[in-house]
Amino acid sequence: MANDRLRDAIHRAGLTTEKVADHIGVDPKSVERWITRDRTPYPKNRHGIAALLRESEAYLWPSAVSDAKATEASGSEVVQVYPSRSAIPRDLWDRLLDQATGRVDVLVYVGMFLTESPNLLPTLEAKGAAGARIRFLFGDPVSREIARRSMDEGIGKGAIAAKIRNALAYFRRIADSPGVEIRCHATTLYNSIYRYDDEMLVNPHVYGLTAPHAPALHLRRLSAGSLFETYARSFDAVWETAKPPKW
Repeated sequence: MANDRLRDAIHRAGLTTEKVADHIGVDPKSVERWITRDRTPYPKNRHGIAALLRESEAYLWPSAVSDAKATEASGSEVVQVYPSRSAIPRDLWDRLLDQATGRVDVLVYVGMFLTESPNLLPTLEAKGAAGARIRFLFGDPVSREIARRSMDEGIGKGAIAAKIRNALAYFRRIADSPGVEIRCHATTLYNSIYRYDDEMLVNPHVYGLTAPHAPALHLRRLSAGSLFETYARSFDAVWETAKPPKW
């Protein structure tokens, strides 16, 4: 059985088996065997490949990472726990965005607080033009999930839908920029996710509280961990169900 995850990760990174082999110091035939015969590399080589491809070992070789090791590594992925999203320092948001070079993924219902950064749109445009992939997921303002969330927060059935339309109007200015993709989703949002390359801020939602008052996690990806990867897969799952906004 072939290791399709490894094959796809190499292709997504724009690399060849020869370049991967050269990077970690092995024969290209070894890399071919890891792909076509699903052979498992030694731990040192797994670390090197995972770091090169910006994927987790647990994703590329699920059977190679023990549950105990994954649990320990996942705990180390937690950089900081904040009692509320509003407690996250503004300079952390700015640093994560400024340093991101390959990927910015944002999953929210509204997310207008992000616009407090005056250079947000020019920064996103510049990163997209430089080759980064920028993906924004907003709530679908006409979905029943949005109406239900608005009622749960006690602010009226149409309040969040109106906020989403304001957010879409703001971000529409970069909708056609290279590297930028914007979609709307109709999922029940359990967590807002803000990914910047291998760092992520996660805002779990709590019934009866608005998002700024709910806790937040700062995560940094580790190759043997699974926590970061769990939220990354959640983002991708929502992305696949989402549709372009009706501007």
